Amino acid sequence: MMHGPSPETLYPLPGHPRAVFLKNVVTRPNILVGDYSYYDDPDGAERFEERNVLHHFDFYGDRLIIGRFVAIAAGTRFVMNGANHAMGGFSTYPFNIFANGWEKGFDISSWTGQSRGDTVVGNDVWLGMESLVMPGVTIGDGAIVAARSTLVSDVPPYAIVGGNPARVIRMRFDEATVARLLALAWWNWPADKITRHLDLIRGADIATLEAAS
Repeated sequence: MMHGPSPETLYPLPGHPRAVFLKNVVTRPNILVGDYSYYDDPDGAERFEERNVLHHFDFYGDRLIIGRFVAIAAGTRFVMNGANHAMGGFSTYPFNIFANGWEKGFDISSWTGQSRGDTVVGNDVWLGMESLVMPGVTIGDGAIVAARSTLVSDVPPYAIVGGNPARVIRMRFDEATVARLLALAWWNWPADKITRHLDLIRGADIATLEAAS
């Protein structure tokens, strides 16, 4: 019996190389991607690290963590902490990077010390086209991000957000249902179990889904 595509497949859509399972193109140790999460881009989805994860430096220590079953549309970008300038003094100009004497006396902790931490995308998240995720943002499980939104603060699980800056438009489900879905965490089920219960996962009967767990 088939249990969906292998998460080790680079191009999960036969005949359509515009989509890749991201974990198979990620090489940086500071980017972690779960199974079945994909990036869709007709202009070379394989170059996700290079073009979509910006200002991400190993020595800074922040990570981009993407859960399982995340759908990322073309042009989505993650701005990491390395994009920020030191803001503790009168000027934010990065004199030190130009060297020739301007690097003297620069305290790197004045820059790295203002890190906002890891950027985290939960499971079963849908990021719309050209979304922009700023440093240190956490996007909760099951959230939907509207196209061209700019995320500067955390997104609750199962929220629909949009705008610049992005704000909650509405919740997908009531609080009780969200709590039950988070407890179920179907995205952690084995592939064969997910396959057997696809109709329930795609449906809207939480009690029946819970019974299948």
